[in-house]
Amino acid sequence: MTDKKVAVITGAGSGVGKAVAQALLAAGFHVVLAGRRAELLEQVKTEAQTQHGLGERVHCVPTDVSDPEAVAALFASAVAKFGRVDLLFNNAGRGNPPGSFVDWTPDQWREVVDVNLNGMFYCLQQAFKVMQGQSPQGGRIINNGSISAHAPRPNSIAYTATKHAVMGLTKTAALDGRPYNIAVGQIDIGNAMTDLASRMAKGVPQANGDIAVEPMIDVAVVGQSVLYMASLPLEANVLFHTVMATKMPFVGRG
Repeated sequence: MTDKKVAVITGAGSGVGKAVAQALLAAGFHVVLAGRRAELLEQVKTEAQTQHGLGERVHCVPTDVSDPEAVAALFASAVAKFGRVDLLFNNAGRGNPPGSFVDWTPDQWREVVDVNLNGMFYCLQQAFKVMQGQSPQGGRIINNGSISAHAPRPNSIAYTATKHAVMGLTKTAALDGRPYNIAVGQIDIGNAMTDLASRMAKGVPQANGDIAVEPMIDVAVVGQSVLYMASLPLEANVLFHTVMATKMPFVGRG
């Protein structure tokens, strides 16, 4: 047995991924940071070292999650560095192309699906392989869904479709993980202050056609939410967890 807990975080260079990395590091995890931009990953590592002296517990692996070979290399690097993987925060994602979907090219549609759905599957698949084979067996996977997995916004068809698909991944993987002590859950986030969501604070279209400024929450709250899910013993699982700005237009949206 080992007390060392190892987490792999995709999309870790900024926003939600960075906030989760900081929360897990503060709680004692060893963290593998994955993302497309190596310089952002290194900034997160440098901050961890200069602010808290935790740099030795951070391993950076530049990764494009839409490339299955790159994802396989990510998990191989995590195991080579820290010996195992106890947690995957399956977080990397992207938003919609601009404008109406009527005008999108097939490539614009595929780019969203490649990251938000295919990339999440590739990471889920590799995490299962590692967690099935390690000793002690098992681990936890937390997929980053969205409020859009439950209710869409106007002009969000690619993002919303992929987040609905992520819910299917979560439910099925939670079932398939049972024989291997792998717990799979999902966090659905509403209006955390990140670059992706910052436009909410400036006014976004509502279902009735209005433009409205929406309340936001500090992204650190999301980090604490993921840490809560990750801190449970493997015999317990949060299948779906929604964390949102209390006054955002979700409940009763329409």
